[in-house]
Amino acid sequence: MSRLTYAYAIIAIALCCSLNAVRSQPQRGIPQPRYNSADANAVILKQNFDLNPDGSYQYNYETSNGIRADEAGYLKNPGTQVEAQVMQGSYSYTGPDNVVYTITYIADENGYRAEGAHIPTPPPAQAVGGPSRRFFK
Repeated sequence: MSRLTYAYAIIAIALCCSLNAVRSQPQRGIPQPRYNSADANAVILKQNFDLNPDGSYQYNYETSNGIRADEAGYLKNPGTQVEAQVMQGSYSYTGPDNVVYTITYIADENGYRAEGAHIPTPPPAQAVGGPSRRFFK
């Protein structure tokens, strides 16, 4: 074995050892996930996906740990200046407090909007130019 090959072998071994040492250390600042045995062993109970020739689709799935999701999507106003992809659906899961949380959503030309009983809603906005004359007389 030549000196150069021997040096490369030593460097490769040292590099592998240092990578394994770094990999085995827990990441600082990143909490390690805590897996519930029901989540870790969850299986898919039901799953469907339908893609239509026009590009619209529907999917849904359900898992053994209570996660459910469904979504439908289509192209709105195809071939026009106001063409937009629309996706709407819902998903639900059981939280750590054993409460089932459900979120319904729509995403379209107006952005993503989600609703759920647990999602706080902002207070209504005050009308601009209303009767308030707090700063001007």
